[in-house]
Amino acid sequence: MVEFAFYVAGTVALFSTVMVVVNTHPVHALLYMVLSLLSVAMVFFTLGAPFAGALEVVVYAGAIMVLFVFVVMMLNLGAKTVAQERSWLTASGWVGPLVLSAILLVQLLLVLEPLQTTAPIGTTVIDAKQVGIALFGPYLLAVELASTLLLAGLVAAYHLGRQDD
Repeated sequence: MVEFAFYVAGTVALFSTVMVVVNTHPVHALLYMVLSLLSVAMVFFTLGAPFAGALEVVVYAGAIMVLFVFVVMMLNLGAKTVAQERSWLTASGWVGPLVLSAILLVQLLLVLEPLQTTAPIGTTVIDAKQVGIALFGPYLLAVELASTLLLAGLVAAYHLGRQDD
């Protein structure tokens, strides 16, 4: 069952990633991107890495949505753009991501139903404590450099997005 879930999640990830690249509407591409990140998280769950899957959902899928909201707020392009976005947000734009998300949800429920705490053969489950020890042990400098880079990006986005009165 876990192998089947892995292949279904991988197929959904590939299809939704192709749709991100091919889609011309930014809102639809964003929906497919979030779906792609959720399916990669499902792949992590099936491989016995629940912490990595949870991080994928929280950090990437959540951050993409927040980033999109900030971009829309910073651009503030006016009434013409609002009308264009309303025309993009029709029901037909939600059908593809909705169907693929339903497949992933059913698959996740089927895989997590037995609530197995053991990992597949040949792998070990890594919990949050082990990840924290690794991140704040030998990789502390890399974590701090990444946080500094993110802070620089945040300051640059603020200065580029603000309007001079």
